[in-house]
Amino acid sequence: MSGELTPGVIKRIIRQVGLKCAAQGQSLSETLVAFMVKAVVLDPRNDFNMDQILTENDMQDLIQLCVTRLLDTTNPSLSTIKMQVYFDVNYTNRDELLGEQERVLEGKVAPVVRAITESGPREQEEMENVYQKIVTYALLRSGLGSPTDIEAIREVTAALQSVFPQTEMTTFISLSKKDKEQQLKDLAMLVTGIRLYNKQCQKGGSGIDDLPNILHEAIPLATRTLDERLNSCQLLAHRYTALLGSMQEDPHRHSQLSTFKLKEALFNVRQYEAFLCILQSNAIASAQEVESLDVKFKAEVMVLKNIVQDKISIESKEVFPLFMELSKLWTGYQNEMLLLSFLTNMADNLQQFLEIQSQLFPEEMLTSLLEGVTVKSDEERIKETMGTRVNVYDFKNQEWLFPETTDNFDQLLIQYHGFCAHSIGVKGITLPGNPAIGILKHKEKYYVFSSKEAAYIFAQDPDKFIQLNVEKAKKYAELIQLLELRHQFEYLVPHTQTRNANKGLTKPPPKCDNGTQTDTHILPPTIVRSYEWNEWELRRKAIKLANLRRKLTHGMQTNLSHMRRENCTQVYLPKDAGTQTKHDNSSNVPKPQVFLKGLRGGSSAPTHMVTVDLTRPLDET
Repeated sequence: MSGELTPGVIKRIIRQVGLKCAAQGQSLSETLVAFMVKAVVLDPRNDFNMDQILTENDMQDLIQLCVTRLLDTTNPSLSTIKMQVYFDVNYTNRDELLGEQERVLEGKVAPVVRAITESGPREQEEMENVYQKIVTYALLRSGLGSPTDIEAIREVTAALQSVFPQTEMTTFISLSKKDKEQQLKDLAMLVTGIRLYNKQCQKGGSGIDDLPNILHEAIPLATRTLDERLNSCQLLAHRYTALLGSMQEDPHRHSQLSTFKLKEALFNVRQYEAFLCILQSNAIASAQEVESLDVKFKAEVMVLKNIVQDKISIESKEVFPLFMELSKLWTGYQNEMLLLSFLTNMADNLQQFLEIQSQLFPEEMLTSLLEGVTVKSDEERIKETMGTRVNVYDFKNQEWLFPETTDNFDQLLIQYHGFCAHSIGVKGITLPGNPAIGILKHKEKYYVFSSKEAAYIFAQDPDKFIQLNVEKAKKYAELIQLLELRHQFEYLVPHTQTRNANKGLTKPPPKCDNGTQTDTHILPPTIVRSYEWNEWELRRKAIKLANLRRKLTHGMQTNLSHMRRENCTQVYLPKDAGTQTKHDNSSNVPKPQVFLKGLRGGSSAPTHMVTVDLTRPLDET
C-alpha cells in the first residue's frame, strides 16, 4: 500500500479510516473523512512530506491519526470541520433550492400527466375519466388541498368547468403531447387563480392556508432567533479574542489554560458566526420578497374585484391573465415558505456544533478568567481605529485604496473573510479588519488590517506574512474554509470527488436513476415537396408553364368509338407438358482410317501413291 499520495491511495486511506471509525460506533461521511485526511497530511506537526513516497508504516500512522482526531469529541477543531462539511453538503442558494422543488413537483405529477396525454378516449365514460384526472392534476400542481379532500375536489371541478367544459375534451385529445402538457399547466394556473380569488371573496378556499399571515408571523420570529444566536456567538468570539490577547501580553497569566484549545474554540464560533450571517441575509431577502408579494397580490385581487363585481359573464381575455398572475404570486408565497423552513432547519442543525463550547469553557470559568480583562466588540475595535489611516507616501511600491478614491469600494473582494491579514499568521487570532485604515492591493488581491501598525508591518513584506497565514491554516485545518484559502490547497482531493466552484469542501457528485422517452415525429412534417433548389430547374419549369399557356387541348370522337364500352377477355394460360421415352439408345459410326503410301517419293523419278483403307465395316462396330 506504500507509495505516493495519488488519488487512488488517498481513496483507500479514506475507506480504511471510515471502516475503523464505524467499528468504534461512529458512522462518518466520506466527505468528512476526506477532509480530515487532508488536514492531518497538511499539519506540519505530523511530519508528512508530500514530496516523498510514504512507507507502509507512514500509511498506518496517517490512518491512526485520522481515526484519533475523528473520535475525539472534545476537540473544537473537529466540531468546526463537521460544521463546515454539514453546511457545504446541505446548504444551497435560493435558485437551486427552488429548482429542486420544481423538479420534485414535476416528478410528483408526472404519472398523472402521462395518463392524460397518452390516452386516446373514444367513449363518453373514458372522456369523463380523463377529465377527472385533469381535476386531480390541477389540485396536485397547485398544492392547495389534498386529493382526498372532497370539498377541495368540488372547488377544483367547478373552477375547471368554468374555463374548460367537458365539451372541449375532443379538441384537447386531438392536440399533440407537447401542446397537451402546456395546456394542462395553463389550466392548473387558471383554476388556482379562480380558487384564490374566491377565497378572497369568502366564497371557498377549502384546504388553502393563509400563507401571507403565516409568513408575517414566521419570518420575524426566525429573524429574531437568528439575531439572538448571532449576538450570542459574537459575544463569545469577543471574549475569546480578549482572553487570547491578554494571554499573549502576559503568558504566565493563565498558564493552566490551553492556548491551542482556546484558538480552536475561537475559530469555531467565528465559523458559526459566518454561517449565521449567510442565513440571516437570506431571511432578510425573504422578508423583502414577501413584502413585494403582498403589494402585488393585493393589487391583483383589487383589479379582479373591479372587473368581476356582480357580472354574470366576462370575457376570458380580461380575467384569464389576472387569474394566472394571481397563481404565480401565490407560488411565490409557497416558495418563501419552503425557503423559510429550509433556513430554520439549517440554523437549528448548526446549533449542535456549538455545544462543545459550554463543555470546554463554561460560563463560570470564562467569567473568572476575564476578570480584569477588557472585552471589546468588533464594532468597538473598528471605531478605535477610525481616525487613523496609512500614509501612501510611506510606500513607493505599494498601492493603497481608500473609500473616497476608489469606485465600488464596498464591493472589493477582501481576502481572509475580512479579517486582519497580519494578526492571523502572527498572533493566530481573527481580528476584524478596518477598510478605512486602507486596503492594500498586492498581486491583484486586497487585504485589510486591524490597526495602522499592522498594516505597515504587513506591507513591508506581504509575501512573508501571506505564507505565514498559509502555514497557520495547515496547523488549523478549519481555517482553510473560514479564511477562504481553498485555492491554495486544491491538491489532496480524491479523484472520485468533485469540487463545487461555489462551495468550499468536496462532496460526492449526486447520482440518480433516470430515463427518458421521446416521441417519433412529435411535430407534423414540414417538407415542401414542390421546393426546388436548382435555379435552372426553376427556369425550365417556368418556360414549360409559359409554353403551356399558348397550347390548346383538342379531343375528337369517331363513329366507331361512339358509345363503345371497354371489353376484357380471359384465357387459360398454357401449361407445362413433357414426354418420356421407354428406353435410351445410341449408335456409333466407325472411325475412318485411311493411309497413303508413297507420298515421300522414292529412288525413281515418278512417284507412285498407294491408298490403303483400313476402316472397319459398320456391321462390326
